[in-house]
Amino acid sequence: MKKYINCANLPIRMSRKVFFSSAHLYKQNAWSESQNQKVFGKCFSEFGHGHNYTLEAFFEGPIDSQTGLLANLIDVDPILKQITDEFDHKHINFVHPHFKTLIPTTENIASYLWTAIQKNGACSPISFLKFYKMRLFEEPDLWVEVGL
Repeated sequence: MKKYINCANLPIRMSRKVFFSSAHLYKQNAWSESQNQKVFGKCFSEFGHGHNYTLEAFFEGPIDSQTGLLANLIDVDPILKQITDEFDHKHINFVHPHFKTLIPTTENIASYLWTAIQKNGACSPISFLKFYKMRLFEEPDLWVEVGL
C-alpha cells in the first residue's frame, strides 16, 4: 500500500516564468575606452547587444481551500508583466532611468527586478504569498539568483 505525504504541513511553492527581450551595453563612465574594452570585451560596444531574458519568480504560501491553488496566475502574471514591460524591446541603458548611470549587468537587473516584485506584490492580490527567490536568465547557461 502506498503512503502519501501530508502536504498540509509542508511549504507549498510555485514558480512562474516570464520572458522579455532587451538590449544593453556595459560601460563604466569613469573608465577610458581601452579600460572598458579590456574589462567588458564584446559587451562594451556603442551599439550594445541583446538577450532574450527569462525571469523565474518563486512564491510560497498556503493552498486556498476553495480553489486548491497557491495563487491564481491571473493575479501573478500582471505583476510580473508590468515589471518586465519596463525592459521589453528596449535598450536598457538609454530608456530605463535606473540604468542611466548603473551598468545593466544581469546582477544589477536582477537586483532591480527583485525589489520591484517585492514592492508591487506587497499591495496586490498575492500579498499573502512569500516571494522567496527569483532567477534571471540572460542565456540558458548564464543566470543570476536572488533570494532569501
